[in-house]
Amino acid sequence: MAKEHTRVSTSPLSASGSLDNMGFRSPKKGESLLDEGLAFSTNYLKNLSGLNVTNGLGEQVSHALELPLHHRMQRLESRWYIEAHSKRPDANKVLLEIAKRDFNRVQCTLQRDLQEVSGWWVDMGLAEKLSFTRDRLMECFFWSVGIIFEPQHSHVRKELTKVAALVTTIDDVYDVYGTLDELELFTSAVERWDIKAVENLPDYMKLCFLALYNTGNKMIYDTLKKQGENVLPYVTKVWADLYKAFLKETTWCYNKHTPTFEEYIDNAWISVSAVVFLVHTYFLLNPKITKQALECLENHHSLLHWPSLIFRLSNDLSTSAAEVERGETANSISCMMRGSLHISEESARQYISNLVENSWKKLNKDGAAATPFTEQFVKAARNLARISQCIYQYGDGHGAPDTRAKNRILSVIIDPI
Repeated sequence: MAKEHTRVSTSPLSASGSLDNMGFRSPKKGESLLDEGLAFSTNYLKNLSGLNVTNGLGEQVSHALELPLHHRMQRLESRWYIEAHSKRPDANKVLLEIAKRDFNRVQCTLQRDLQEVSGWWVDMGLAEKLSFTRDRLMECFFWSVGIIFEPQHSHVRKELTKVAALVTTIDDVYDVYGTLDELELFTSAVERWDIKAVENLPDYMKLCFLALYNTGNKMIYDTLKKQGENVLPYVTKVWADLYKAFLKETTWCYNKHTPTFEEYIDNAWISVSAVVFLVHTYFLLNPKITKQALECLENHHSLLHWPSLIFRLSNDLSTSAAEVERGETANSISCMMRGSLHISEESARQYISNLVENSWKKLNKDGAAATPFTEQFVKAARNLARISQCIYQYGDGHGAPDTRAKNRILSVIIDPI
């Protein structure tokens, strides 16, 4: 039986139990067993790391302490484990060779996917025409691999890469280039999804709108042709919701307004774009679309909410300092520091980190419960949370990727083992 089709509470204070004196949530009664297990295993590994262990085992201990296995991007973790295991004196050489060949074969499929979607991106011409935007197709493709890496899902990856590229480009229109009046016109045009609306837009926005309109309509048409379902209302709504959320954040910035933490989160879990990714993923993955699932998508089922929140908070933990320097007033850390709690940056960051952990607990619980979604979609929702933490683990791996971020992408997509 499906869960109720109600929107989950978007308040961060619903993520766990009651507030303690520091503003952090303590777990509800009966929810402490896994936390105790985590504390015990973490302490054991820390003690083990101080002993004289082999290089291979020591590396695995440090890796486990850095981020839990369940939170890691699967394809990147596969590569890391193959290479780490090869350093162990007791490594199984036959299994290692099989694992390497399997990894490289899948990588060849990913390279073909990237080549095809690169042709679409060049033909689109947005990076060439809009010099103020980020040209991040490789990073966008990496997101899609993080969500669904299996070789048989090439079409899904290519379409999600298109979604990511459009989100990135138009995000820059809202963040760094468009005037407030222009952005209001653009948001209205997307909400109406009317080709005639392009007449009222400046030239650079016409390019953006038509790129979004044509790409979105093609996916809508393909879904109707293959599955007999008109998904136009659902696809257009998630794009309109995204740009309305963008517009609200831009308005805050123009007005030098710092929202409350709750006000910020209510908007930010939409503006981070995860709902757009997951709605498209559902339609691209499922040959049989059900009415129950459509209702859950429309009402923001918790499997859309929790990955979105993990995505948003991971992003904020990584990019808040740069956003403050650019004059942006709204991110979770600054909103907490300037809000009613008046806590330090260190305490705010700890609170946000705890909220990420609590969101993972909710995602795990809701992912194991009965839903109208397929297991493949539930897995994709978890994977979106994983790739989010991967992208922002060491910095802004999407907006301003450093050498470490680029090397991760190359290790998964380009460089064979």
